[in-house]
Amino acid sequence: MSRAVSSLRRLDPTTAAAEVASGDDAWTREFLHALEAHVRTAPLERLLASWDLSLAGAALIFGVSRQAVSKWRGSGVPEDRAVALADLAAATDLLERYVSRDRVPAVVRRPAEILGGRSLLEVAQSGDHAGVRRGVAQMVDLRRVVP
Repeated sequence: MSRAVSSLRRLDPTTAAAEVASGDDAWTREFLHALEAHVRTAPLERLLASWDLSLAGAALIFGVSRQAVSKWRGSGVPEDRAVALADLAAATDLLERYVSRDRVPAVVRRPAEILGGRSLLEVAQSGDHAGVRRGVAQMVDLRRVVP
């Protein structure tokens, strides 16, 4: 580990970020993109973590067994579930961008008028994964709240 990284790790993350961000904004954005790519987890893992789902909960969303989801963690999501996972990953991206990460589990479980009184989790469990993506996009569309 370099001396610079070692000295940054002695700081709290907010202070370290301020140290790294001071200066060239373009470099900082590029650094952030590279750092995110380095620590980004697989879409299934992000879904489990962000939505606070158990394997059984994820199994309900994909209409498979808990054991199948467990297997996917090691071998990857099968092709016939790739579109569903992509829709849920896109929804998760938006949620993580506009909602504090610690609040995402509550947001996906809260009934929403825009979803006909169902929660995002209920929509996902019904098999309408594209509906989850569309629902989140509508929820975070600020144009609908600005007069």
